[in-house]
Amino acid sequence: MRYLLIPVKDLSRAKQRLAALMTQAERTRLAWAMLESTFAAAAAARSADRIAVVTLYEPAIELAKQYGMDVIMETEQISESASVDFGSREVATLGAEAVLRLPIDLPLITSNDIETILAADQRNPLANPSVVIVPSRDGTGTNAILRRPPTLFPSHFGAGSLAKHIRESEQANASCQLLQLPNIALDIDEPEDLVEFLGRGQGNPIHDLLAEMNVAERLTRFF
Repeated sequence: MRYLLIPVKDLSRAKQRLAALMTQAERTRLAWAMLESTFAAAAAARSADRIAVVTLYEPAIELAKQYGMDVIMETEQISESASVDFGSREVATLGAEAVLRLPIDLPLITSNDIETILAADQRNPLANPSVVIVPSRDGTGTNAILRRPPTLFPSHFGAGSLAKHIRESEQANASCQLLQLPNIALDIDEPEDLVEFLGRGQGNPIHDLLAEMNVAERLTRFF
């Protein structure tokens, strides 16, 4: 059985690195719009058996229930890595053989992107442990990671996470495949990410939201 695992933190203080451009209310709206986009893409991916949301954020819990997703309740949120590892342990007890972690800040994500990652999963029960990673746009981060089995090694999200996850894969004697998926590679954390997205995301509802906020005009003044 394969799970999609989506960690969601409290969005009331989301996207602090965009504080010079957007108010907290705007940043929360942006984060929520990306969460909705991620949930919709995950729900449309037919190759996953289950979807689990690990969170203590009540609005995300309610939306997950509307989609019929499993909810893994946290009592505290220490870090992205801790949340993913906790969620992975929990779904492993439910029979998950592989887990694909997806973040909620990928404005261009589609169900086809998720299906591409799942298609790369090595499902042969006689094979060694396996890992599929989609690097971030700058080539240093980990924007999606599938581990078989789910608790193969600890998560190391943050600066330099790609190298850390590759090293963990080697130490676990696991096959490790890197996929270059432009939609997954683009996350929104920094003002530069907004510039990239605004150049590529025309027609996307999140692009429309940023246009409503006049973010493009603010960016011209910021840079």
